[in-house]
Amino acid sequence: MSELATIVRLTLVVGSTATLATLPLAFALAWVLARWHFPGKVLLDGLIHLPLVVPPVVTGWLLLLAFAPAGPIGGPLERWFGVSVLFRWSGATIAAGVMALPLMVRAMRLSLEAVDRRLEQAARTLGAGKWRTYATVTLPLAAPGIAAGAVLGFARSIGEFGATITFVSNVPGETQTLPLAIYAALQTPGGEAVVWRLAAASVALSLAALVTAEGLVRRAGRGVRVL
Repeated sequence: MSELATIVRLTLVVGSTATLATLPLAFALAWVLARWHFPGKVLLDGLIHLPLVVPPVVTGWLLLLAFAPAGPIGGPLERWFGVSVLFRWSGATIAAGVMALPLMVRAMRLSLEAVDRRLEQAARTLGAGKWRTYATVTLPLAAPGIAAGAVLGFARSIGEFGATITFVSNVPGETQTLPLAIYAALQTPGGEAVVWRLAAASVALSLAALVTAEGLVRRAGRGVRVL
């Protein structure tokens, strides 16, 4: 397998894993923000979206502190399970997921807030239980936002750089995704040709993700059937 193919494959693995692992948490947080009212809701919303406004290097540094051998998460992982995510693709996945989470939550929350609550009430009036109403009314109507959030999260994951390089460094074959490979090539004399190939692959993947997101939204919108 060529070096470019290895980098693209690792990027896709990291992006896909980060998106799939983050999706349930993102939906749960979106549901809480869209449907619940409680003290501290504004603070929770701010914490979720914090990675969008602080420098990614800060996010990576905080992850490093948390998952270091002496950290509150990394320590128990290493002592109890012998697991470390530092300098590994799993660490790159965590960084990508953390950076993608705000975009996913935002898209899903807006979609859930746009669901007409009168349709849910009508379904309950007609005899549908709580879970049937959720499965046949709420979820189909929110599906476009969920799909868009997932694909946008994937696009953000494959483009993640700052938090990843700070958290798990730039290890070829292990944490070196496309953005990190482009950075490494830029530091290499005469690496312009490599940069062009890597940049072209990065643009192609990102564009494919965005086109897929738009297609999923339109298909989900056409396929919605209430009750």
